[in-house]
Amino acid sequence: MLTILGFAMIATFLVLIMLKKMSPIAALVLIPALFCVFVGKGAKLGDYVIDGVTSLAPTAAMLMFAIVYFGVMIDVGLFDPIVRAILRFCKADPLRIVVGTAVLAAIVSLDGDGSTTFMITVSAMYPLYKRLKMSLVVMTGVAAMANGVMNTLPWGGPTARAATALKLDASDIFVPMIPALAVGLLFVFSLAYVLGRRERKRLGVLTLDEVLVEETEPVLVGAGSGKDTRRTGGAGGGTGLPQEPEEDGFQGLDPNRETLRPRLYWFNALLTVTLLTAMIMEWLPIPVLFLLGAALALTVNFPQMPAQKARIAAHAENVLNVSGMVFAAAVFTGVLQGTGMVDHMAKWLVENIPDGMGPHMAFVTGVLSIPLTYFMSNDGFYFGILPVLAEAGQAHGVSSVEIARASLVGQPLHMSSPLVPAVYVLVGMAKVEFGDHTRFVVKWAALTSLVVLGAGILFGII
Repeated sequence: MLTILGFAMIATFLVLIMLKKMSPIAALVLIPALFCVFVGKGAKLGDYVIDGVTSLAPTAAMLMFAIVYFGVMIDVGLFDPIVRAILRFCKADPLRIVVGTAVLAAIVSLDGDGSTTFMITVSAMYPLYKRLKMSLVVMTGVAAMANGVMNTLPWGGPTARAATALKLDASDIFVPMIPALAVGLLFVFSLAYVLGRRERKRLGVLTLDEVLVEETEPVLVGAGSGKDTRRTGGAGGGTGLPQEPEEDGFQGLDPNRETLRPRLYWFNALLTVTLLTAMIMEWLPIPVLFLLGAALALTVNFPQMPAQKARIAAHAENVLNVSGMVFAAAVFTGVLQGTGMVDHMAKWLVENIPDGMGPHMAFVTGVLSIPLTYFMSNDGFYFGILPVLAEAGQAHGVSSVEIARASLVGQPLHMSSPLVPAVYVLVGMAKVEFGDHTRFVVKWAALTSLVVLGAGILFGII
């Protein structure tokens, strides 16, 4: 019964948000609360929610201060050279812009943090997509898939979880998977090329000068055109997102924005490298690192109190949207785990694996990782399901390391899961409905995962 209700709860959630009958934050809260009553454990709803909030509170804190930190870094111009290089490559060609989105997302993903990747990618690319009237779900989908493939880096999370759960060396899991993951990344770039061609066919190719002259909305500046005929600004200054017209100027890629701190460029670069190194080396918990980093970045770059308040206010909307979604997701995960639905669902899936598939448990694990890592957290999958799959594999002579490698296959789709806080940074900054993003990305991300799995089998890795 719990198995059926678990699948029904997930299906109800996805249908309602994809049909836009409910907002994600309302669906994440109300649907699990309703199903908790159906299960007959409504009296324990409070306990489940508190447990879920407690477990996700560090993630919410990390995202809050990461948004402030990287928002400030974007404000002061740390990423402007990268952005300018990508924009010079993209020009005003939709094909190049989509491919550039994938490349930029993949490069920034090297830090292992999805939120960082999405903030920088959207800040750089959003103005181009908006000015050329390109599809914003193409941007969010391509960025999420590129980040999903790169999320398998040992310091990104899944590989470390798999290694911990099965008591293996992370390098034994990740290094042999590099060829398969490279194929997956090349597939994402190829998909970006195809989607870009589709956008180019729909829109044509313009020069930036033509965009600036023809566009009736506020225009992109700082992308190499040298023109600034109309500008926008406002509370979102420095995020790269167009706002309502105001007098203080566009604050995204504008090379003359007041928040630039060219004299502090190398300080900010060193601070960011140190922060990322500390994160990878685990010198301190990630929420603590971003808290300290945000405080230091604000103090050094904006020593005046009014300026600090202005920067915090500029990024408050993103902070509130993302942290709200995280705590709403805590209700969903809390009910799934507290009622035991997720355990029953996983047990049912494992028990229904045909006996004849025993010698092919690595393949089975790869296939199962695609839906399971979408419908549940990485912690739930790697610490709850993976050991069971590995034990079943060992009974048929399949090594745990092969099972661990196969478990990474689902990450391209996982990064668009409603249970991944970073995806709300992506859709929130891109001003895309979560349901629209889901409808677009699920098929392509699942196909990317299958490509990685196929490459792993072809190369004898899995």
